[in-house]
Amino acid sequence: MNTNGKSIVEALTNSKLFLDYHRAFGDMTGLPLALRPLESWQLPYHGRRNENAYCAMMASKSAACAACLHTQQRLSELAQEAPRTVTCVSGMCETAVPVRLGDRLVGLLQTGQVFRKKPTQGQFEHIARLVEGWELEVPRSALRRAYHATRVLSATEHDAVIRMLGIFAQHLALASNRLVMHQDHNEPLMVQKAKEFIQQHQSEELSLTDVAEAVNASTFYFCKVFKKATGINFTDYVSRVRIERAKNLALNPNLRISEIAFEVGFQSLTHFNRVFKRITGVSPTVYRSHLPTA
Repeated sequence: MNTNGKSIVEALTNSKLFLDYHRAFGDMTGLPLALRPLESWQLPYHGRRNENAYCAMMASKSAACAACLHTQQRLSELAQEAPRTVTCVSGMCETAVPVRLGDRLVGLLQTGQVFRKKPTQGQFEHIARLVEGWELEVPRSALRRAYHATRVLSATEHDAVIRMLGIFAQHLALASNRLVMHQDHNEPLMVQKAKEFIQQHQSEELSLTDVAEAVNASTFYFCKVFKKATGINFTDYVSRVRIERAKNLALNPNLRISEIAFEVGFQSLTHFNRVFKRITGVSPTVYRSHLPTA
């Protein structure tokens, strides 16, 4: 599978990890939750669980929908480095947390359609005029009920939601790297065999020539087919396989970081540290410090 942001997000969204968290988050908070690629031009919660009734009404009209999409675009631009919250034209908050595959941003974990303060009657009157300008045919009474039924979160509650999403984004990041390693649907037999060979010899010095010869292909042809099938080049794939193995070995407190580095096939501790941080986002020492202890 190609490892662009959209395909990674799609795979994560269909994973048991995300589905379980999505259900628990919704049960606990009553809020919608979505995982979306940066380039998405769709309303993330429309037609989904816990969608705000007022927002569902707005999604039925192109002018209102365009205003909502503008909010999504702002979040895509602002939340690439850290969690950010923006306020939409209707006065509701939207929050996005970046999800990374190592040092690469692949998508946003997002929730919202909430107020930080209880809306006033004057605020509703402003919204009612705005909706009228959008030519949305909704009875005023129904609009009022939906608008005032919107969930109101205190600053403490909202901050807690953001922290929860941040923790889950870290878990998704770990899962996303494993997806890169294990995707093999519809891959050429050559690529499947190459992956098996890499897994078997990951702790050894492993060159492109070695793997190409193992699958009876020229290095040029192998590189082309491997990159097209996996979305990453040979060197990056080998590094990711080794780092996944290193993460498993890090569970053993009796192994030093240097021992782990050489065990998985790195000839330099400095190189290992640099690659580990690029792929996981943290150094091996920091990663190990976050592991549960017996």
